[in-house]
Amino acid sequence: MQTKQKPLILTLRLDAQSQIFFDELRRRYFPPERNYLKAHLTLFHQLPNEATTRQCLNEVCQQPFEMEVTGLRHLGAGVAYELISAELLALHRNLSIRFQEVLTAQDRQGFKPHITVQNKVTVEASKALLDELSQRFQPFAVQATGLDLWEYQGGPWRHSDFYKFKIKRELDLPQM
Repeated sequence: MQTKQKPLILTLRLDAQSQIFFDELRRRYFPPERNYLKAHLTLFHQLPNEATTRQCLNEVCQQPFEMEVTGLRHLGAGVAYELISAELLALHRNLSIRFQEVLTAQDRQGFKPHITVQNKVTVEASKALLDELSQRFQPFAVQATGLDLWEYQGGPWRHSDFYKFKIKRELDLPQM
């Protein structure tokens, strides 16, 4: 009997300092009984658990890039930080094209990059946090350093692979 493969989730890896910042917010504001993931920016919620998926991700790895954290978003039952970057949108578009035949309806929707720091709370609690965080919010930059692939475990995720963005080597030009 063949075991069904668990679907894969693709997230963007942040620089270590930014990851610590968002993890701390998530630890502070996410209901502890539901907080079994680190803070993350999801690119795709369900990709096929196949070798071709991993091969594709190896091919798209690029240079690290900066993203601007531009504001906060009310999620109804939570709060997220919004991010924007031309490189991020281009990466997502490229992967969407490569995986277009297997994307779920959720992954075909418009891409609105965000990092959730609170979810599964009352509307009142989420509005209070949104107000609190908005009072001291200033835009800031974070860096994308690679892609993380996760196996969905029916709630928690198990890390499967990391695809590090590579810094392109400078050309060795001849001396004049």
